[in-house]
Amino acid sequence: MPSAQRPPQSTHRPAGYDAIVIGGSSGGIDALVQLLPALPVTLRAAVLAVMHLPRDRRSLLTDIFRHRCALPLKEAHDKDAIAPGTVYFAPPDYHLLVDAGPRLALSVDAPLHFSRPSIDVLFESAADQYGERLVGILLSGANEDGARGLEAIAAAGGLVVVQDPASASMPAMPHAALARVAVHHVLPPAGIADLLAHLHENCLL
Repeated sequence: MPSAQRPPQSTHRPAGYDAIVIGGSSGGIDALVQLLPALPVTLRAAVLAVMHLPRDRRSLLTDIFRHRCALPLKEAHDKDAIAPGTVYFAPPDYHLLVDAGPRLALSVDAPLHFSRPSIDVLFESAADQYGERLVGILLSGANEDGARGLEAIAAAGGLVVVQDPASASMPAMPHAALARVAVHHVLPPAGIADLLAHLHENCLL
């Protein structure tokens, strides 16, 4: 069974993780409010986040989190180098990918699961570039986006975390992932924040 509690230590990747990818849809921002402000300014890993947002409006995510987070926040731009300790948000109506470098890439390929940006697109591309040095976190949402991407992260040896469906306002996305992937941790948002803090304290993030 996946752990519902923070483990005493991670035995997964002693050398550490270079990136955290986070995906969510309906209810995901509520979870992000607990996760992102808990990340310390000394975090080494880059953070890349996809939230399903209206495709015809400007994203307000950097505005929402700017005064809540210790880390610098940016909306992702095509071909930007990925900097450690920085949070990147996918812009509306563009898929966000991780390219060689590692660098950010934006795409206007067709929506996936009716969504652009798609969580699967980010997770799969990040798994290709980071392999076992990646943490994947899937939050609340109303469709199956992210389940296939988490499967790719797990197959690459990364650490896979899913929000506990009981804590999600829309549990369909966590349930879809749990049906497809043998995840490492199933936790509420506060528990995910504690897990990331634990990994950081042990010099893994």
